Amino acid sequence: MSEAAQKKTPLYQEHVRLGARMVPFGGWLMPVQYTSIVDEHQTVRNAVGMFDISHMGQFIVSGNGARDWLNAMLTNNVAKLVVGQGQYTFLLNDNGGVIDDLILYRIGEAEFLLVVNASKIEEDFAWLERHLKEGPSPCQLKNRSADFGGVAIQGPRVVDLFHDLLGQNVELPARNHVIDFVIEEMPVSIARTGYTGEDGVEVFFRASDAARFWYLVLERGAKFGTKPCGLGARDTLRLEMCYPLNGSDLSADRNPIEAGLGFFVDLKKPNFTGREKLLEAKTNGARERLIAFKMNGKGPPPRPHYSLFSGGNRVGEISSGTLSPSLNIGIGMGYVSAASAKIGTPLDVEIRGQKFPATIEKKPLYKKQS
Repeated sequence: MSEAAQKKTPLYQEHVRLGARMVPFGGWLMPVQYTSIVDEHQTVRNAVGMFDISHMGQFIVSGNGARDWLNAMLTNNVAKLVVGQGQYTFLLNDNGGVIDDLILYRIGEAEFLLVVNASKIEEDFAWLERHLKEGPSPCQLKNRSADFGGVAIQGPRVVDLFHDLLGQNVELPARNHVIDFVIEEMPVSIARTGYTGEDGVEVFFRASDAARFWYLVLERGAKFGTKPCGLGARDTLRLEMCYPLNGSDLSADRNPIEAGLGFFVDLKKPNFTGREKLLEAKTNGARERLIAFKMNGKGPPPRPHYSLFSGGNRVGEISSGTLSPSLNIGIGMGYVSAASAKIGTPLDVEIRGQKFPATIEKKPLYKKQS
């Protein structure tokens, strides 16, 4: 896809103005870094970093039958959500494979917001629309992605920043909850969610307010060390926490049980797409498991698709790998045979014909010092 054919978020010009290096990502032109990945990573771990997430899709499902219909389409239990609450969940194909992982928010008694991955907007919407048309329509489905933008604001000083924006007496939403506010005449939805392992929020707003909100946060947040961050730091941060990336750690050929994410699947629900296959995987045990590992010493960083060996035998391959800025060592995740997936198991990573030692570790790989 040529650069001209790549989609641009409403913040594209601001990234260029701030000197970001732009790269294609999921059909979009996005900032990979402004200064350096390590600098931006440490900004999020120690102060506040802001990421453009306007490329992510936003769907609204509304109507009296919305809750029950979504419960049949998604793995987590939608019925547990009270108004203002969100949950991580999966949209599965008929074989139990992951089409997408997403966040679902209940924003009204009979109204839900789905925040989906950028590269999956069209596929997700088509899948949901097709299923909605199969029977009498219990609800309405709307794609509002083009009219809305979003940012993720993450880091230990995020509460200070929002007290500065909203007032000292205003409480931010609790974890996995969303609240509507107005900031300088801009209506915003603030959700206490994120992809970094730090305290933080994801903020959704009208696309027309994107640039104004972006600069307001950078200006007011300067005293708290707030800086813009790109996809590079987003990847190293999420990988330290072992948060999966769709298309790498999750795919249509993998189910949430194999990925170790069964917590977000409610098999007690009588019916949802892919349930029988997941029940089978849970009962019989998954053939392969998504593990996290650390390299045992210095060496080239692990990368996706590198082979993993145990006891001289190839047991799987890396799905995500990087050099961890917090731990200063190579880390990654990968699928290996269930027999080789035990924590503490030694592995060898094959990098350009050479083998380098690693060890399967408990997730997450990064734990904040108290």
